[in-house]
Parts: sequence; C-alpha cells; structure tokens
Amino acid sequence: MTEGIDYYIDVDGKYVFTEAYHQKRGYCCGNACRHCPYTYDAVPEPVRTRLLLIKELSKNKIPNAIHSKD
Repeated sequence: MTEGIDYYIDVDGKYVFTEAYHQKRGYCCGNACRHCPYTYDAVPEPVRTRLLLIKELSKNKIPNAIHSKD
C-alpha cells in the first residue's frame, strides 16, 4: 500500500483508505468506510441510510444541514 494513493492519515492520526483502495479491493466491507464507492452496500440499516444522506448533503454543501448552530 502507498500513502497518498491507497490511504492517508487524518488529523486524528487514523489511517483512512481512499476510494482508489476500495475500488482495488472490489467490494463493500460493511465497515462504513469514509470513501466507500459502493454506496455502503454491506452496511446494515439504519446506518447505511444515514451515511448516504450525509454523503449527499455534503456533496451539495448545504450549510448546517447535518448539525445545527446550537
């Protein structure tokens, strides 16, 4: 695995697999990965629906759609 291509380390020090890594693997593992290109196929409900909604809202960059200002 190559850093910057297959994974990166986030600000919390966690290793995060990239979309390219997931595509090489070829399937959704069900762990709700941040960059899952398989629309979280193996993630159980209701988590899958929540993740898809968050992904859609962040794609549209709707401010405060996920968290209120309170």
